[in-house]
Amino acid sequence: MLTISDLKMSLGGRTLFENACLQINYGDRVALVGPNGAGKSTLFSIILRKTEPDEGTLDRDIWTTVGFLPQEGEAVGEETVLEVATGRATELPRLEKRLHELELAGQVRGSEYMEAHAKHDALNDPQAEAKAKKMLAGLGYKDKDFARPAREMSGGWIMRAHLARLLLMESDLLLLDEPTNHLDLLALLWLQNYLKNYSGAVLLISHDRQFMDEVVTQVHEIYEKKLLGYAGNYSDFLRQREANYDTQLAAYKNQQKEIQALQEFADRFRAIPSKASQAMSKLKQIERLELIEKPLAPRKPFRFQIPPPPRGGQRAVTLEGVHMAYGQHRVYAGLDLEIERGERTVLIGPNGAGKSTLLKILAGVVGFQQGERKLGHNAKIGYFSQHRADTLDLEKTVLDEVLASAPALREDEARGILGSFMFRKEEIYKLTGVLSGGEKSRLNLVKFLVDPPNLLLMDEPTTHLDITTVESLTLALERYEGTLVFISHDVHFIRHLATKVLHVNAGRVVSFPGNYDYYMEKSATGEDARSALTAG
Repeated sequence: MLTISDLKMSLGGRTLFENACLQINYGDRVALVGPNGAGKSTLFSIILRKTEPDEGTLDRDIWTTVGFLPQEGEAVGEETVLEVATGRATELPRLEKRLHELELAGQVRGSEYMEAHAKHDALNDPQAEAKAKKMLAGLGYKDKDFARPAREMSGGWIMRAHLARLLLMESDLLLLDEPTNHLDLLALLWLQNYLKNYSGAVLLISHDRQFMDEVVTQVHEIYEKKLLGYAGNYSDFLRQREANYDTQLAAYKNQQKEIQALQEFADRFRAIPSKASQAMSKLKQIERLELIEKPLAPRKPFRFQIPPPPRGGQRAVTLEGVHMAYGQHRVYAGLDLEIERGERTVLIGPNGAGKSTLLKILAGVVGFQQGERKLGHNAKIGYFSQHRADTLDLEKTVLDEVLASAPALREDEARGILGSFMFRKEEIYKLTGVLSGGEKSRLNLVKFLVDPPNLLLMDEPTTHLDITTVESLTLALERYEGTLVFISHDVHFIRHLATKVLHVNAGRVVSFPGNYDYYMEKSATGEDARSALTAG
């Protein structure tokens, strides 16, 4: 289906990879992993023939169709959700126009024509609308949403409609760049099951460890300019990578011992006439050795201890009879809720159910029409939102911002923590005003961890982090001594942290006094989740 051979690619004067090879066959489920900036998205661009590599070849079967889901979806006009999912308003006319252009040019035997024709046929299928509705439902849409203008929906919901269209076209090879970013838990489980049973091949980039463990059967890592392949899922990859490192390190150390012994013999006896020839022989033996490079240790989670926060009261925060509405849209009516000290609570429910609103109410950043919010004794609140860029001093550097948050923190400690959250070397001297949205979110996260509140409220804290950094955050929060309430769709993150689950839906908040697996066992939503895993 797809073969990449001896690929070399440089960007901005930096070599991303060289002599890279990759083969994908029908039915393969492949994850492409590596730290941010390693070249994962660039490799996608090369496969899509949007970027020309410096060297190497890319061979794609002429009949192979490729579907691509980027991290950010294209803008929509006046089309409805269903029209986005079926491609009627934009994709079908675009394909028809391109086919006509290629036919006029006499280019009807090439791969572009074949691919455009296959996609056009899939979207023009009489069953396309029924299939699209089924996929939209699996991704969390209600029937009443199908006729809504897509522009009225949030960016995350629009991405789901684009994903539905991509799946509808049933391409031979799916390229998915962070496909779970905009999904709630049920939609994620539906997609997970769909991809496991997908007839074509899948190549994906993801920071969701559990998702990759469930879906992929191969992992290819971009590491030190190489593309290294491993059989199995993500957990298998971690074990194999560690074993390979141990083997290579042992081989390197053994060879270094051998070289040292040969060199010591030569140095000792080269001046003795009767031993000089033997000494020279030892030196030539060193020259003939094929030197083993010292392997670099695999990047591991950065372990740091969150300082103990000030001790709060037994009740961290309480809501009594809260009524909350946005205009005519009622979110909560008569909500009672109590969060106790030391709990690690995850909010679970479909998108739009009111999870983020509840977190904002607990944080005191939005008002409500009726009821009362009571903070516990000595409460110190930290609210982490993906959009919390306004908490930064735009004239300070990244390093200064962190040091100002925790005056007792040493500079070397601050550098280490920033490094674990992907701020390295000269990046710590960048002004916060020039940071990207993701970088600002990560910096705010660091600020909370170095000067922790005793009530930490976090909305999707893993969104802009790679897997190793998510693991660093998980390890830190496991040792956090305060109270944690968070929203996440990362099952691995939830499983390691949550000691209590609040299921939020349709204005109701149902408490499950146990971890994620307890919730899945006891809740009706858990039954829905399990049925999502068996639904087509």
